[in-house]
Amino acid sequence: MDHLPLVSVVILNWNGRKFLEQFLPFLLATSYGKMEIVIADNASADDSVSFLKEQYPQIRLIILDKNYGFAKGYNEALKQVESDYYVLLNSDVEVTSGWLEPMVNLLETNKNIAACQPKLLWQKDKRFFEYAGGAGGWMDSMGYPFVRGRVFNICEEDKGQYDDSCPVFWATGAALFIRARVFHEMEGFDEFFFAHQEEIDLCWRMQLAGYEIYACPKAIVYHVGGGTLPQGDSLKTFLNFRNNRIMLSKNLPLVKRLWVMPLRLGLDIISAFKALFGGDPGYFKAVIKAEWAFVKWWLVDRSRSKLPANRGKKLKGYYHGNIAWQHFALKKRSFSEIVGKTS
Repeated sequence: MDHLPLVSVVILNWNGRKFLEQFLPFLLATSYGKMEIVIADNASADDSVSFLKEQYPQIRLIILDKNYGFAKGYNEALKQVESDYYVLLNSDVEVTSGWLEPMVNLLETNKNIAACQPKLLWQKDKRFFEYAGGAGGWMDSMGYPFVRGRVFNICEEDKGQYDDSCPVFWATGAALFIRARVFHEMEGFDEFFFAHQEEIDLCWRMQLAGYEIYACPKAIVYHVGGGTLPQGDSLKTFLNFRNNRIMLSKNLPLVKRLWVMPLRLGLDIISAFKALFGGDPGYFKAVIKAEWAFVKWWLVDRSRSKLPANRGKKLKGYYHGNIAWQHFALKKRSFSEIVGKTS
């Protein structure tokens, strides 16, 4: 490549000093020749900022005045970062030396690809795909997101079965490689989401605008996962259910909305009562709270969200069946069992 585009790796930090200390050395060892590291601090209460100033004075630091969450935090930070490409990288990600080159090459080769992601493996056991991204995100007809390498809570062992670079529905926000121009063209993340599934919404809107989203498994990173809100956290449950309902309402065409939204409400309520009778009242309360929050969004806050202009475009990485039925009723445990070969 004669001209190396600038890649800005931007970490949104919130009380993540231990992860910065652990994983910044891996990031600094990146082999790509034109990379800058930017850390945007989301009003951390720990000593992250003083640690960075003392130990890494060469890293650019953006100080945000309060905790804006993931969505607005990145929107605010990226207003101050001029680059060809952004990588929105979680602080709990261990990168490999050559992780950037395959993604730069992919997007430089195909100008219609707006974003991609590396292959995410679990940092604690690198044989397995990691929950948040695996080898690229998909969506089913009921709005359930899943990934190549993970269906619900079942993460597969990586045996090279998803090593093909191919279109997907969404790329994970844990390591999102995106054209800076397109990020701003789409007006960034929907800030109402605060955190969770905002990257799926952004990728959906990019597809509806005519762009493609890709998996790039030649690039490999290792993700701890759950670094901010762990699995089982009531706030995480609330945000996932509320934001998923909002995302479907925003992006589905009208005809699909008329049948998908009531069905999802029923499935969500079933999930809530299943948790309640299983001894998890926190999950039950979070789901019910999320349903009411969705109603409030529809009645009061819908105008604050970024709505796509065209909802009728054919989407890639979309499964026309229902993964809940495939997984729980038919006992299929892997992405390939449910979807089959995708390339």
